Amino acid sequence: MRRLAIAAVIAQAGIAVTGSVVRVTGSGLGCPTWPQCFPGSLVPVAHPEVAALRQWVEFSNRLLTFVVVFVAGLCLLAALNTRPRRRRLTLLAAAMPIGVVAQAVIGGITVLTGLAWWTVSVHFLASMVLVWLAVQLVAASTEGTGPARPLVPSAVRSLVAVSTVVLGALLIAGTLVTSAGPHAGDAATPRLALGVPGLAQLHADLLFAYLGLLVGLGFALRTADAPAALRRRYALLVAVVLAQGALGGIQYALGVPEVLVSLHVLGAGLVTVAAAALWAGTVERPREEQVPAAPAGPAPELADAAADRA
Repeated sequence: MRRLAIAAVIAQAGIAVTGSVVRVTGSGLGCPTWPQCFPGSLVPVAHPEVAALRQWVEFSNRLLTFVVVFVAGLCLLAALNTRPRRRRLTLLAAAMPIGVVAQAVIGGITVLTGLAWWTVSVHFLASMVLVWLAVQLVAASTEGTGPARPLVPSAVRSLVAVSTVVLGALLIAGTLVTSAGPHAGDAATPRLALGVPGLAQLHADLLFAYLGLLVGLGFALRTADAPAALRRRYALLVAVVLAQGALGGIQYALGVPEVLVSLHVLGAGLVTVAAAALWAGTVERPREEQVPAAPAGPAPELADAAADRA
């Protein structure tokens, strides 16, 4: 179950990265219809207006969806066959195939609307939600059936929740920068009619706010004497966020080169994974202890003998 859950994390984050490759190569409409690639054909065909390479880049990304579906289906089957059955594990596993179906619908809308910027944003954000849920599935795969037991005070967990909300806003702002930027997925796609510098500044401000929360969280974890494993997850999150921030600054300074765009999407996925792991690490659900059997009473004949002596 745990190996399948890890595979789900990789699949959900990976298809977001390959989707960015489709966008930066201008292959977003390499297959201009959905679910077919071209009217009357599920696969790419020779077309005078669409280069073969762009067709196959987009079609390959569509094929990867079947890999994600396969992994998601296996996760659900494994959860259903886990004994004793665990409700949280089953629900998280069920979210994987349901999310893939939802993503397929969003992807279809994205193609049919000609890569409208808001559909592309929703497509990416949905992937990050699924990455988050997949990380929770990894945690659920090894936990017991006992009630959740917090490992840090409620104030610390609340601070983690607030930082998660800010991370969500940070990801949304990132999609807005992309929506106004040069990589639309197709040259004819209209862009978000807002200035890139202003949106990039908003994105940077939210990054600094997120980092500030992480600094405060670090002091809170130290004061609360958090478990070593949780502190390691926190350190990993800080390292990934700093690397992602540096990459974003370099990307902006160099004029948003294509390779760095895809690396930035990968970084967003890694930040989401690290933040989700930190959230999962604030509680534990231990295995229920076996209740010792009640001691057997005296045999009836011994009880009668004792009564006679009395």
